[in-house]
Amino acid sequence: MNEHDDSAADGADTGGRDGAPGAEGAPGTEGAPGTDGAEGRGARVDDAERPSGAGGPDTPGGTGTSDASADAAKRRRRRRPRARTVLLTALALLVGAALLTAGTGYWAYRHYTGRVQRIPQTFPTDAPVPDASKGGRNFLLMGLDSRSEVPTTGSDAKGTLWKYGDQRSDAMMLVHIPEDHSAAYVVSLPRDSWVDIPGKGRAKLNAAFSWGGPPLLIDTVQRLTDVRVDHFAVIDWNGFRKLTDAVGGVDILLTTGERRHMNGAEALAYVGERKGLPGGDFDRTHRQQNYLRTVLEKVMSANSLKDPLQLKKTLDIFTETVSVDERFGDGDMRDLIWNMREVRARDMTFMNAPVKGTGTERGQSVVRLDRARCDALWQSFKDDEVAAYVETHPLDLLRPGTR
Repeated sequence: MNEHDDSAADGADTGGRDGAPGAEGAPGTEGAPGTDGAEGRGARVDDAERPSGAGGPDTPGGTGTSDASADAAKRRRRRRPRARTVLLTALALLVGAALLTAGTGYWAYRHYTGRVQRIPQTFPTDAPVPDASKGGRNFLLMGLDSRSEVPTTGSDAKGTLWKYGDQRSDAMMLVHIPEDHSAAYVVSLPRDSWVDIPGKGRAKLNAAFSWGGPPLLIDTVQRLTDVRVDHFAVIDWNGFRKLTDAVGGVDILLTTGERRHMNGAEALAYVGERKGLPGGDFDRTHRQQNYLRTVLEKVMSANSLKDPLQLKKTLDIFTETVSVDERFGDGDMRDLIWNMREVRARDMTFMNAPVKGTGTERGQSVVRLDRARCDALWQSFKDDEVAAYVETHPLDLLRPGTR
């Protein structure tokens, strides 16, 4: 490792960020995985109870229409230096799919998919590639914690997506869509997972993007899971906030049973907080999932889909804020959208990757994945049998109406 790499690996992240990419405390300061120290403070929002499940940490507290008329076509026609955000790429991809399918027709297919920004050289070269899954496809979705004051993802991007040490993958989700396109299975990968990063050694999972951008992150995840990543999508925190406001905000169910309406900034604080949560980053990932589910329920409702002005507004923001890999062509995207036209939020399963426990490495609080249980989960991705896996294994699932 050269001198530049040593500095990054030892936690001397440039620009005054504490710890190594992904290390939230100063070296030698121990805390629950996902504890940010001084980072990421925002408006505190009451959390919901964390659903029980054997997959959680051992110590939760430690951590058609191409013939449409012309008229119809027209109708369809402070810097925050320590922002701690969730940045849900999954939201953008799945919401976009739902909306594109629901009421915009062939013109919109071509118009909107053609506007989505492609990331050049997304995938690693000269690296082993796992066999393709026996059915279905796998997507790696990433939320980006960027220091840039301007958008770095989507067609509206004005900044660089990746620069050494400047961005971290704040939310990572591996999504399996089965061959029959009847559902979607979303697995959150803890950002603090202690893993092997090719060419860098052992480090937190979120350091991979900081050190090597999309290619290194994809290589790391493929080696970790032995699951081929077919496509990649990313959104930064600017996009997350804009997308939330574009759908008119969200009504989040809190632990008290109250539903609180949140705009983009408030939702950002809700999904980004973890220091004050009993389960730290584990609870935060459930907040991410709860938020995503809430938004999907809203945009897939009949009222939302019948409002052409709202549809156009949301689709415009979607294409402005989301970036995907260069292999994900317009035809591929349209096929996916069409094939998943009947899928609703209730058909999506959200879960956390199985965790064995927590620990400390080089002064950093880390998450230790349960290798045996993770291997079984990843095998179900490869065999296109995730539905059967969910039915027969204890998991840290997001339960309906609990968060």
